[in-house]
Amino acid sequence: MWSILNGTIINAITVIVGSLIGVSAGRKLPDRYQTIVLQSLGLVTLTLGVDSAVLTFADTVRTMQSKAQFGPTYGARLAMVMIGSLLIGAILGTFLRLHERLESLGGWIHRRFSSQDGHAFTEGFLTASVIFCVGPLTLLGCLRNGSQGDPSFLYIKSTLDGFCSMALAASLGWGVFASVLTVLGFQGGLSLLAYWVAEPLDELSLALMTVVGGVILLATALMILDLRKIAVANMLPGIFLPPLIVWLVERIAPGQLLPILAPVS
Repeated sequence: MWSILNGTIINAITVIVGSLIGVSAGRKLPDRYQTIVLQSLGLVTLTLGVDSAVLTFADTVRTMQSKAQFGPTYGARLAMVMIGSLLIGAILGTFLRLHERLESLGGWIHRRFSSQDGHAFTEGFLTASVIFCVGPLTLLGCLRNGSQGDPSFLYIKSTLDGFCSMALAASLGWGVFASVLTVLGFQGGLSLLAYWVAEPLDELSLALMTVVGGVILLATALMILDLRKIAVANMLPGIFLPPLIVWLVERIAPGQLLPILAPVS
């Protein structure tokens, strides 16, 4: 079990340590410094979102078109998969009230363990949970850790999350510390799922999962920068829908999204 979950456990430890350091430092920082730290993190999250959503999408279209002659509409087809995944996932998440449930979980943790202002605690919990659990390193890291026993991607992510949790906790407080529960549940679940599923996901599905995650990161950046309040947790199911949509399309009309492999003679 350690070989499946070691990356997630190390990631959780770095978030704990970083949050503790950030909370301690945040008490000594004047408000103007906390504000600029939070705005800087918002811009970094925006950059990561653009990288995951825009650049990964463009690279995926270019890479897949080089493998097979898909025609000029291939990018539009992939965009439809991405948009469909995001919209259906958001509707499903809204139906399941994921955002409200995460807020309720944050509120329960706050009432039990923290004397910090409830709104700030919940904001820190939600923001950190999305930032730590959405992105290419999370998806690829968990899949490799679970299926191959290779935690290297999650170790890299752990280092990044450690520093990120320091900055977040300095501004948003103990809610960031509580997000370690989300890290353990979400990443641990993904790693276990990768271990149980015998057949790995195809390259295109993984890339589109990353693209949808990038769009959710962009929404998170808007929240951090206080430009728009978006129920980002409701969008999370969309991350897992591209493999299903790709599979359905290829069952109905083979060769629309994935190259058709020539039969081995």
